[in-house]
Amino acid sequence: MRLKVSGVSMGRLYALGGVVLPETPPFVTEGHLIGTFSPNGNRWIYENFSGKVGSSDITGNLNYQSKQPRAFLSGTVVSRLLHFSDLAPVIGADSNASKLKRGETAFQPVNKVLPVEPFKTERWTSIDADIKFSAKKIIRKMELPINKLTTNLQLQDGVLSLLPLNFDMAGGNLSSNITLDASGKTGKNAIKATMKATARHLKLKRLFPTLQPLQASAGEINGDASLSAVGNSVASLLGASNGEIKILINQGTVSKLLLEEMGLNIGSVILTKLVGDRQVKLNCMVTDFDVTSGLMQARRFIIDTDAAIIDVNGNINLAQEQLDLTINANSKGLRVLSLRAPLYVLGSFMQPSVSIDKGVLAMKAGGAIALAALAPAALVPVAVLVPLINIGPGEDSDCAKLLADARVKPVAPRPGKTYRRKVKRKRK
Repeated sequence: MRLKVSGVSMGRLYALGGVVLPETPPFVTEGHLIGTFSPNGNRWIYENFSGKVGSSDITGNLNYQSKQPRAFLSGTVVSRLLHFSDLAPVIGADSNASKLKRGETAFQPVNKVLPVEPFKTERWTSIDADIKFSAKKIIRKMELPINKLTTNLQLQDGVLSLLPLNFDMAGGNLSSNITLDASGKTGKNAIKATMKATARHLKLKRLFPTLQPLQASAGEINGDASLSAVGNSVASLLGASNGEIKILINQGTVSKLLLEEMGLNIGSVILTKLVGDRQVKLNCMVTDFDVTSGLMQARRFIIDTDAAIIDVNGNINLAQEQLDLTINANSKGLRVLSLRAPLYVLGSFMQPSVSIDKGVLAMKAGGAIALAALAPAALVPVAVLVPLINIGPGEDSDCAKLLADARVKPVAPRPGKTYRRKVKRKRK
């Protein structure tokens, strides 16, 4: 028969035979439904369906089999044009107004950035699944050149895997393997999560194609992350995560205006205090964070520009959503920097601030400079905390040693285990 289905969220389809699908914006689909009944189990095929989820189109085929010990859902779903915002409800990152429309009561606190809505893990053991999903083009409010998304979603005995989750973007690739174990072995409604992600050859000028100051850059972004945690939401998982995050960037330029257009407000304020509002050549950048129980500690965070070498120390607390970073700049040659004292990035993800030590600045540059430089600002969340500037890739460059250290593959401990790093002690 011909079947048309609509609702406030695909997650509501659980009431129709226990079909487990993620939370989504309002949807509507229409296709051909074929039912086959057998003593060994019934089968339903929803073939050649098409429709919309939020502002995104979808087409595909789904096959549902009722069998023991649990039902099995398989198929292929394709979106020609996917709006990135339509993925937000999947991880509880949509607005409170959106949550209200889909009947959620776990609203996002006004002082929190990371999504706190828990995953409905009690449903994950009611069905197994193997679904291939792809999107040919992705649209975002801010220009973001993602050409393709592909993933294979598998659910087996309460363990959800995305192996792999791939984005083709900016001439490069962002790939991750994600496993969320909600089988109940770690406690009721608890998820044991692991993630390994790599970013390779993301071109700076293609990553932000509308920003003319960046079009002369030949820089690339490369990164690795390996994290593990136990929790039941994005906020609780990140707040308990252990592992490492490393990012390398090479051969680029940046300016305050550019960072503002990219939405990196913290970066634009820092750069203005360091070198003024002008274009700056970036020779290299290395970031290396150790993550223990949600605390990101900067083991190495160095930015080499044509004006200065900038060193960043401190930590980012994902559990408390707090920033505590100190930035020091050392001038090269006779170049005079506008900043002669440490720069502090402090506060919550929701309302961070940038300030300068008044006493140190007065001693180094005089009271007049201190008064001119002190300008705390209300800034954007932690997702834009680290402006992606650059790294020199050459073997003979000043960053060769930094690159060699940062290229060591990150390692995440087993979820639920205490994360300790072995330190070799020198004998006296």
